[in-house]
Amino acid sequence: MKLQSVLFVCLGNICRSPLAEGIARDLCKKNNWNLQIDSCGTSNFHRGESPDSRSIAVAKSHNIDISMLQSRPINVYDDMDFDLIIAMDSHNKKDILALGFPPQKVKKLGEFGNNEDIPDPYYYQNNEGFEKVYNLIESLVSKMFTAYQ
Repeated sequence: MKLQSVLFVCLGNICRSPLAEGIARDLCKKNNWNLQIDSCGTSNFHRGESPDSRSIAVAKSHNIDISMLQSRPINVYDDMDFDLIIAMDSHNKKDILALGFPPQKVKKLGEFGNNEDIPDPYYYQNNEGFEKVYNLIESLVSKMFTAYQ
């Protein structure tokens, strides 16, 4: 399959999936790939909010700006056309599949590594957890693109 679009999904769309979106957009820009990249959440807890300030800070420390992104919930009607829907953890993947997305389109980001879940850094007390999550996402997004290029 020739990959043309990727949707990254976590719970609230303020920590992990915006980081994945920013990393993926950065890789696309550096490699001159013309792909549609977006992110959303399985919940609407943070609809319209900017990413968590700690996600913005860790992305910025890697020269990626995600400050303009806004949280939105996944929508089976609007998001069905994405070629690949990437869940950050097993629970997100289960929720996405329960909405009726085709199983062949839905993967967990960890499937491009050791099948690990990307931990939610929202409750971490410091930026160290966000840095660890950033590095894990960056590694797995690179592997994902390698698998589909």
